[in-house]
Amino acid sequence: MSDIKKLTILHSNDMHGDFLPTVKDGKETGGLTRLSGYLNKVRSEEEHVIYAIAGDMFRGSIIDSEYQGLSTIDLVNMLHPDVVTLGNHEADYGMGHLLFLEKCAKFPIINANLFVTMNNARLFQPYLNLDVADGMRILFIGILTEEVLASAKSEKIIGTFIDVEEAAKEVGIICDNYRTIRTDLTILMTHIGIEADRELAKLLNPDWGVDLIIGGHSHTFMEAPEVVNGVPIVQAGTGTGIIGRLDLDVDCDENEIKTLKWQCVPIDEDTAPRDEIMEELLDSYRTQTDTKYKRVVTRWARKLTHPVRNQETEMGNLYADALAWEASFDLMVLGSGSIRKTELGPVIEYQDMLENTPFDDALYMLEVTGDQLRHMVQFVLRDEAWEGHTEFYQFSKGFHVRYRKSTHTIEELTWQGKEIQPEDRLKIALQSYHYNSFGEFFDVPLEDVKKNMRPRVVATSVNNIFEEYFATNDGLDSRVEGRIEIVE
Repeated sequence: MSDIKKLTILHSNDMHGDFLPTVKDGKETGGLTRLSGYLNKVRSEEEHVIYAIAGDMFRGSIIDSEYQGLSTIDLVNMLHPDVVTLGNHEADYGMGHLLFLEKCAKFPIINANLFVTMNNARLFQPYLNLDVADGMRILFIGILTEEVLASAKSEKIIGTFIDVEEAAKEVGIICDNYRTIRTDLTILMTHIGIEADRELAKLLNPDWGVDLIIGGHSHTFMEAPEVVNGVPIVQAGTGTGIIGRLDLDVDCDENEIKTLKWQCVPIDEDTAPRDEIMEELLDSYRTQTDTKYKRVVTRWARKLTHPVRNQETEMGNLYADALAWEASFDLMVLGSGSIRKTELGPVIEYQDMLENTPFDDALYMLEVTGDQLRHMVQFVLRDEAWEGHTEFYQFSKGFHVRYRKSTHTIEELTWQGKEIQPEDRLKIALQSYHYNSFGEFFDVPLEDVKKNMRPRVVATSVNNIFEEYFATNDGLDSRVEGRIEIVE
């Protein structure tokens, strides 16, 4: 008779500093107090429970940024995760700082493909063999997206396997070395996005015995697991208002999953009690940040939205126009992911402003030809953009593109009402993250663009510009006006 054991795996990803609850339809939703309460509840109800986090605990909250992630580690320690893998935003405060934060964590952090380029030494433990009660053993392997390179460009000694095929080979190496007859389950903890998860699953050799992929990065809300090459893939959206739950029957004689039930559970008043101890710790951080950051900067005309990244949005237009305000360049090309909230206003507090644009980096000015700009826009609007897994951009006033998806053609590309000609020259501005990855994000070599004009920094802080613009322009409003026109 087979040795069948029950196991519950709870998983989060892309929490992004979503520590405080929100009120939706009169009901308190999300926040660490109720997330912790739900974890405690399930741990008391089920015999074997594992909690896993698939990257990007950091960014999105003043409580996180004010303490450069140390507060986040302190709060996540209270959640008692069994295993955590790195996301790209874990590297935002620098790799040296991340290694310091790892020392403060009371939970294991795994990553198999981040290494020192000089000698290929891994920076983190690549896997975790987790022994569950009753003799069950689970092998977890951590895989990270290539975007960590964009966050750590200046750290030349740090590298990663940026290709999914190379990452798959690394999975094989770890399975061949550390997966034994005692291993009942093998689970990949990835932060590469749902598209790359699918590609990775196709490359997995069935003999490696990978049973499950728990993913992150693409903020994908799923209704059911997606099975590719026999491997179920799950992901739990973003934030703390939802958690993934797997209830498994594991055959520990055959080392395989016999039954799998998965659901995304909302974290709210109906499902999760409050954890008062977590609330007390959270309040200690919130009190300190409120004293410093809870002041009104401006009042907009109304609430503005940024519902998705891969389309023109109200906030996208406002923020792109703000950076082009009194500027020495023609066109602001603003990364949609730089705006983190889906809605904001009408009252804007300093804390809201900083949380909405947490990546406070420099602004670079470059000159591009009409031909180069057309190629850049064509690349940004490629098919992958509509799946939400590529960089997308908001453009300041005066720009218009009409793009037909069915034929992959730009039908109109105008500046100030005139068609952009191949020989035209426009000065554009980019935040340093996008400047540093110019070739990857726009498919035009940066060296070619540098021949037009030497790029230069025109602002050292985008948030300095936002704060001044908002403080001196009350009652701001912005509409979607067809700067990016997409037709089927």
